[in-house]
Amino acid sequence: MRLNRSGFTLIELLIVVAIIGIIAAIAIPNLLNAIDRGKQKRTMADIRSVGTAVEEYALDNNFYPITGSQGPLNPGINGLIEPVYIKVAPSNDGWNHPIQYGSSATGTDYTIRSFAKDNTKNGNAGQTNNFNCDIIFQQGQFIAWPQGIQT
Repeated sequence: MRLNRSGFTLIELLIVVAIIGIIAAIAIPNLLNAIDRGKQKRTMADIRSVGTAVEEYALDNNFYPITGSQGPLNPGINGLIEPVYIKVAPSNDGWNHPIQYGSSATGTDYTIRSFAKDNTKNGNAGQTNNFNCDIIFQQGQFIAWPQGIQT
């Protein structure tokens, strides 16, 4: 007697696994790229919020918050801008690295910087297309920013 067996053959299963592997190989890099772009946009929004608070502080005090040298935002200037100018100042960027704030000793200028994905200082100005390039906000505008349309 011959039994009527139905099911998948080994070849069919291997083809399905190969197709799933090809789709994953295409989709995963795009997903990781989208996640990093989201972290850049979040970082830019946080830096812009801090920059707005610093500008409002300067309107009231005629100088920017003074730190003397660039260092982590928290506790550097948080006590000066919270809660009057910003309820809670974001202290970390999208990659969970400290946002850096620096000003001149006289309070005439300031810089807010994210060291981005690699957490090392690189990149100085203009549009960047690398997730490791810094995002820099200075005197009310971005001087180094990610590639794409900026609002």
